[in-house]
Amino acid sequence: GKGNDQVRFELTIMALNPKLKVIAPWREWEIKSREDAIKYAIKHNIPIQHTEKDIYSRDRNIFHLSHEGGLLEDPWNEPAKEMFQLTVSPEDAPDEPVYIEIGFEKGNPVSLDGEPLNALELFTRLNTVAGQHGVGRVDIVENRLVGMKSRGIYETPAGTVIYRAHQALESICLDKYTMHYKDSVSVKYAELVYNGMWFMQLREALDAFVKTTQHKITGSVRLKLYKGNVIIAGRKSPFSLYREDYASFGEDNVYNQQDAHGFIQLFGLPLKVEALLDIEGSGESRYRQPDYSKFKRD
Repeated sequence: GKGNDQVRFELTIMALNPKLKVIAPWREWEIKSREDAIKYAIKHNIPIQHTEKDIYSRDRNIFHLSHEGGLLEDPWNEPAKEMFQLTVSPEDAPDEPVYIEIGFEKGNPVSLDGEPLNALELFTRLNTVAGQHGVGRVDIVENRLVGMKSRGIYETPAGTVIYRAHQALESICLDKYTMHYKDSVSVKYAELVYNGMWFMQLREALDAFVKTTQHKITGSVRLKLYKGNVIIAGRKSPFSLYREDYASFGEDNVYNQQDAHGFIQLFGLPLKVEALLDIEGSGESRYRQPDYSKFKRD
């Protein structure tokens, strides 16, 4: 009864059919540990893959493989090399990088290296190629809803690549304010899902926000996979807000350099007013002037 899954399952049942009674054997029987569970399985000839030496708790789907328990319960212990199943160690990955290109339509990945693929095919291939290059290992200590901290090691090769690629495409297609707000909302969305609150109005409302932000997230991202790293090599979109003529450090005819002066004066006005108030009231700023004398040469 220490995991978050029990909360997610039961909250879902409450939302879909509150009349159902939940029976959770794990909270009722006398098995208190994984060691006890393994002994019980052996005694009753129940086939399992785990042993008392390989006692990790694992959950797997197309998006990830998680490892918990065993040596990982001490946060000082480095994960054993043989524990990993989807990814090679970065030091054992190929010495040559591989380049891939992911295509997106309205925020969804739809192609790999120019070949249209459904989500399952795309994730399956990315899991293979990214895993071969040591991409997708995550070591985290989570704050569980039920109170304690818990360490988990996750392997998510495809998830890591998709996340970085999608983030790169958003960086040129979303305006600053939408991006910043989306960053803050993403934490709340993740918290809702993590805590099992999927079937609530706030999650549906946030889905509507996300859907709106993804209307123009269409384009391609080129990435380099190398020894555990995902390196953005390029991004392009017909809806890109990035203008090279505006961003260039060279000579251009679209940006008036003198506009910066007026902007800075207005943008910094609150700071200026507060500083003037301090000086006029006490005769000095509340911020102590730094002592630059120690940097002077003899």
